[in-house]
Amino acid sequence: MTYLMALDEGTTSCRTIIFDAAGKVASTAQHEFQQYFTKPGWVEHDALEIRDTQFKTMREALEQADLSASDIASIGITNQRETVVLWDRQTGEPLHHAIVWQDRRTADDMARYDTPAHQHLVRSRTGLRLDPYFSATKLAWMLDHADGARAAAQAGQLAFGTIDSWLLWNLTGGAVHATDVSNACRTLLYNLETQDWDSELLALFDIPASLLPEVRPCSCAFGTTTSELLGSPVAIGGMIGDQQSALFGQACLEQGMAKTTYGTGCFLLMNTGEDIVRSSHGLLSTVAWQLEGSAPVHALEGSIFMGGASIQWLRDGLGIIDAAPDVNALAGSVADNGGVVVVPAFAGMGAPIWDPYARASIQGLTRGSTAGHIALATLEGIACQVVDLLHAMEQDSGVRLSEVRVDGGAAASDLLMQIQADLLDRPVLRPEILETTAMGAAFMAGLSAGIYSSDKDIAEQWSLDRRFQPVMEDASRASHMSIWHKAVERSKQWVDDEKTHES
Repeated sequence: MTYLMALDEGTTSCRTIIFDAAGKVASTAQHEFQQYFTKPGWVEHDALEIRDTQFKTMREALEQADLSASDIASIGITNQRETVVLWDRQTGEPLHHAIVWQDRRTADDMARYDTPAHQHLVRSRTGLRLDPYFSATKLAWMLDHADGARAAAQAGQLAFGTIDSWLLWNLTGGAVHATDVSNACRTLLYNLETQDWDSELLALFDIPASLLPEVRPCSCAFGTTTSELLGSPVAIGGMIGDQQSALFGQACLEQGMAKTTYGTGCFLLMNTGEDIVRSSHGLLSTVAWQLEGSAPVHALEGSIFMGGASIQWLRDGLGIIDAAPDVNALAGSVADNGGVVVVPAFAGMGAPIWDPYARASIQGLTRGSTAGHIALATLEGIACQVVDLLHAMEQDSGVRLSEVRVDGGAAASDLLMQIQADLLDRPVLRPEILETTAMGAAFMAGLSAGIYSSDKDIAEQWSLDRRFQPVMEDASRASHMSIWHKAVERSKQWVDDEKTHES
């Protein structure tokens, strides 16, 4: 058993990637699932569709690699974070569609919690901030709006989980209700200092403790799959949130190393070691990972809600490209952005601004503006958000980053990566294998199964594909960022009262 299976459950698709012990991809299977935009600012998924789609990709990946379950040493799970599932412990049926991390329906509900005392409580205990991005208010909304949910929860009949817990429950046939520390710390309910669920936060958000999964390290024995799923049981040895998984998969194992993932959103994380670094610039203090028998490793994180999803909007919303990779040719068809600026705040703004009422905008349009200008400005808008995160992170940590490692689907774009290096004024390093999110989960499973003996074995798996050097002149960079910040100011607080726009 020398192969590792990674389940990469993202915001728009489920993938299964099988790696050999050297970190090479043996097979990949991927399928998208439906997005439900039920009201402005609302985003939902069908948890049963996610389960079935993920299981389908597992079987297809085995078939493509001509392997059987007995060839798999262990399974690692990585997942979209903060997305909430609430289900019946007896039937396994969800009580409501999963509420996705991008969902903003509880933005107005935040007012009841948003006091200086509560802000301090949440910030000091969790390292997070009061924002509808996180899981707690989504779960509270479900309990109050799904038929009979609150009474059933009080009676101990329901289970809550982020997508990792939901998949683990179904993989094990309902035998294991657990999460890992990297996902638990994203709920607004987990105490970084005590390393456990926090009773005062549970009371604040009116969440019954009986709903909660057990919290475990990212690399440990989580259980085994049912025999029926793949033909014979397979150990599950790794579980880690997608952004932390990418940090681990990028071998950012030393304090001060950082990566940016260009997926549905963009996420910049810096390893801060065992230190919980408190941010004063709108970043998050989070658990990066924990190996069994070791202390947690922490990180500073900046979260951007719309990264690659902005390119999807060019495809699905505007219809100016047929496939996501087409953005490169379209954006490359113009010499510059022609004065056009795209602020991709489709789901509000994350770090370092944190404005759930901001909305996306296209500014600087003239009669000469073309689809190419909009495409290029969209790529620049993605990159500018990352620049703001990096500067905030350097101020919080006191460390000037010498380079940034990149991954995720959009990192395959040479044009976007060169734009990013130019605006960051830092080298951007792209690895040979961009699937570092899945690799991180596979590495966690491999450590649990004994395929790898330590994180030093992990570092040896990373290899460089291309290094992008900044070539933009300082004056041009400063001008570009100044115009960007002007456009951001005009996108803030676009929606004054979310509820007035839902009817």
